[in-house]
Amino acid sequence: MIGFFRLILGGFVFLTILYLIIWLYARSVHREALEDEWDRDRPSEDRDAFISEGMTDFEGSLRRKLIWLVYVIPVVAALATYYFVNMH
Repeated sequence: MIGFFRLILGGFVFLTILYLIIWLYARSVHREALEDEWDRDRPSEDRDAFISEGMTDFEGSLRRKLIWLVYVIPVVAALATYYFVNMH
């Protein structure tokens, strides 16, 4: 039973690290896209305000919420595997 809890804890730590890496990468890609858009289309506006507003929009976006699937998909796959191996 202790081995099971160690597996759960190790999996949670691994998924958390993976989540943080994906989240940071998605933020940097979105910020880069905002900077490129500002360079192309808005040379007279305040750049920092434009990027800050765009990053605020990103925090509430669907893409940001989809990153949570890093936790959901492996847990569902493990539970489905457990069910099909032990119950059938």
